[in-house]
Amino acid sequence: MKILQISNYYYPNIGGIEQVARDIVRSLKTEQNVEQKVICFNENASNGNLVCKRNETKHDFVDGVEIIRCGCFTKVRSQSISLTYPRELKRVLDNFMPDIVIFHYPNPFVASILLGQRKRDFKLVLYWHLDITKQRILRKLFHRQNLRLIKRADRIVGATPMHVNQSYYSVSFKDKKEVLPYAIDEQRLIISPEEMDEATRIKARYADKVIAFSIGRHVPYKGIRYLIEASKLLGKANIVFIIAGEGELTQSLKLQAQGDDKVLFVGKISDSEWRAYLQACDIFCFPSITRNEAFGLAQAEAMSYGKPVVTFTISHSGVNFVNLDGVTGIECPNADAAAYASALKNLVESATLRRQYGLQAKDRVQENFSAEKFKVNLLQLLDSLLK
Repeated sequence: MKILQISNYYYPNIGGIEQVARDIVRSLKTEQNVEQKVICFNENASNGNLVCKRNETKHDFVDGVEIIRCGCFTKVRSQSISLTYPRELKRVLDNFMPDIVIFHYPNPFVASILLGQRKRDFKLVLYWHLDITKQRILRKLFHRQNLRLIKRADRIVGATPMHVNQSYYSVSFKDKKEVLPYAIDEQRLIISPEEMDEATRIKARYADKVIAFSIGRHVPYKGIRYLIEASKLLGKANIVFIIAGEGELTQSLKLQAQGDDKVLFVGKISDSEWRAYLQACDIFCFPSITRNEAFGLAQAEAMSYGKPVVTFTISHSGVNFVNLDGVTGIECPNADAAAYASALKNLVESATLRRQYGLQAKDRVQENFSAEKFKVNLLQLLDSLLK
């Protein structure tokens, strides 16, 4: 079985889609009957050994798999444009002759090139990560192309039922729909003895407080302002909010939090610090408010540590598929800071409830979002395509 993935970018460029593409590579690389390649745009990134430059077209290897990186000369509305991509895609299709192509959507520039390969005999899987929603002009511009892409696809895969049942294009997906949940990076989550010691120090620092932790870019859709508003509504409750990350809203969020000594900003933190905070916290706050948050892998990572999660209800998003209301945490009406404060108050006042949700959260991750479960689901999908 020959698998070609078409991703936006690839490691060492790091992002949600890029991580899923790498998870697929890692899941399949030990399968003896599987050969893989990945084609993507190049982007400035480095992991210390491998250095990528946006304008270069190069072939390299990551995880033992060839990565074809196409240099791009500009971007239009965040979409990379490459002169070498058509030639490189044609070459890999001619020489590698994949049985299955996994196309990570959205990627409209490449979709137009792929649809031009009409006589190619491969099965096409669309991994539908999210609709184009924010850029309405682009959505209208590529509407017909999307319909052609959907018609060409043999399977349309989403990380949650919401991805395939609540998409703008769901009615066109018909019987091609499949759910393939994302996986947490279990190796990244392994905590060292030194990090455990740091977690103990964090807990000691706030020994008389329930620790609520939140991490993410400080941008509007992350909803951090509602978390700060909820903190103020809680008055002198026995809780401290540790907020990690940076972004365009950092200064305005700090201004909003002035006078509330329950809110602490720790800035951008390392993976080691992140693991220590996850271990130390009692509650994980995930206050995103729009479908830009399509899945929320960060909450699944916290759940793997046995932490209850508090979220908002987000229409057409998979966030509330990961965290189940009343099972692994609490879900609140969207952007309702008062409801969020009430949910936190319930958790602060009941260690038993925190423990119950936390244990169920850990079980849910192992049963649904582990690397092993991802591999089992992926192999079933690919095998079904070639029967």
